[in-house]
Amino acid sequence: MIIPETLVKTERQVMLILLTGAAGFLGSHLCDRLLAEGHKVIGLDNFVTGNPENLKHLEGNPNFRLMVQDVSAFIQVDEPLDYILHFASPASPNPTSPLGYPNLPIQTLKAGALGTYNSLGLAKAHKARFLLASTSEVYGDPTVHPQSEDYWGNCDPIGPRSVYDEAKRFAEALTMAYHNVHGVRTHIVRIFNTFGPRMRLDDGRVVPNFIQQALRGEPLTIYGTGEQTRSFCYVSDLIEGIYRLMMSDEHLPVNIGNPIETSIKDFALIINELCQNPAGIITQYADTLGDDPQRRQPDITRARTILGWEPQVAMRDGLNITIDYTRQKLGLPARQA
Repeated sequence: MIIPETLVKTERQVMLILLTGAAGFLGSHLCDRLLAEGHKVIGLDNFVTGNPENLKHLEGNPNFRLMVQDVSAFIQVDEPLDYILHFASPASPNPTSPLGYPNLPIQTLKAGALGTYNSLGLAKAHKARFLLASTSEVYGDPTVHPQSEDYWGNCDPIGPRSVYDEAKRFAEALTMAYHNVHGVRTHIVRIFNTFGPRMRLDDGRVVPNFIQQALRGEPLTIYGTGEQTRSFCYVSDLIEGIYRLMMSDEHLPVNIGNPIETSIKDFALIINELCQNPAGIITQYADTLGDDPQRRQPDITRARTILGWEPQVAMRDGLNITIDYTRQKLGLPARQA
């Protein structure tokens, strides 16, 4: 993809970038992209949910440095920073995983509140640009479909998902306040369901759960009716959209995700097909967490118009790559051609 000339940054071509949540699924892929673009990266992570293995390949890279720190504590960086990207937060809604935000409620709220405050303060002090990783969860269980950036959402502020939803909603409000009051050049990306290599296999999210069950020859477990929908975006497409946004002048929130809507039941059937798993599916009608959004589909008009971006990787192609990665992590033999 070619980035339009209007999106090319006019300051120093080589930037020093602080990326919080660098050892996470998305953070580690973003590290790779930033380094590939020739920038220098300071990755910050405390490994509560981030995985050190995601950054192992960067050991010895002179343009990468790791800071092991909680983002909710004061961040000290002496070198002049050009950009700060705030990606640190638990993100899995699964209450059966110790890595899910229902089991890390205080850490999740602190990452969204204190972490955003500290990151924005650092951006202000360094006169650096700032990008917030927000989420489609700010829309809650939407009453508008598909969801565009001007939809205010339908969220329960004290419900079972509130620690994540409200942390991100507060983070967006604080980001806009720093933009309006202090003139910090800010960006907000609302990330929809993303998948690919480096997802933690033990955090209880739907893609690694389904793939592992399928590879074990087990029926895939669906919570609720299976008619609830998600829109799955492959990680390389998401990173491309984020990079285009960070190089743009757009300060309003931008949805980045795949607009193709798929029911969870159909998604399970696709994974069984790709894994050649004949065990089928099991439907459990209890929603283990509650407040499960029934429909999720991004309106990406703003991303198409402003960034010239839309996803390029077909879901099945991305799933095949992710299945091969999962096989490798589980020590299973590679698929026969």
